[in-house]
Amino acid sequence: MISIGIFGAAGRMGQTIAAVATEAGLGLAGGTDRAGSGEIAPGIPITTDVAALAQASDVLIDFSVPGALSAHLDACIAAHKPILIGTTGLEPVHHALIDQAALVIPVLQTGNTSLGVNLLAALVEQAAAGLGDDWDIEIVEMHHRHKVDAPSGTALLLGEAAARGRGIDLADHSERGRDGITGARAKGAIGFAALRGGSVAGD
Repeated sequence: MISIGIFGAAGRMGQTIAAVATEAGLGLAGGTDRAGSGEIAPGIPITTDVAALAQASDVLIDFSVPGALSAHLDACIAAHKPILIGTTGLEPVHHALIDQAALVIPVLQTGNTSLGVNLLAALVEQAAAGLGDDWDIEIVEMHHRHKVDAPSGTALLLGEAAARGRGIDLADHSERGRDGITGARAKGAIGFAALRGGSVAGD
């Protein structure tokens, strides 16, 4: 049986993954979180010892915070364990760390692990390539009030797909946080609007 370790075990995604793994009969090695208290499942504590968790697990899943990523990657490298990274809000420095780690251990990083969303991204890329910049792209997403990053990882995943379809760099063509008299929308821009409120899981 595969033994799964969860970084960010006390968060919403960490708790959901633990519940799904338990229901599916998968093994849980444990979990870590900054507070290091509580249980990921009955009799399986949440600690702060990332190195011990990496050693005890066959595979690690990270849905924590960007600031913890470096320590999590170091622990996985030291233990020679693969990691799936679903943490969002990552900056270029984090992606550089991920690229370095991927030279040593298996790493899967994505803004969304849903098969449907990744299929949607492929369709967005095709549409953007076929329609050209006479068509405006606007990505509007809604998440619960506790989400700390914006745009969401899923929104950025779709934005990157659209940018690939157009053969452009998203960072150079992204429009966010419009307020006041912003002037006309730039041709070829990929716009983002992030809404936050209530308990919406993600739309």
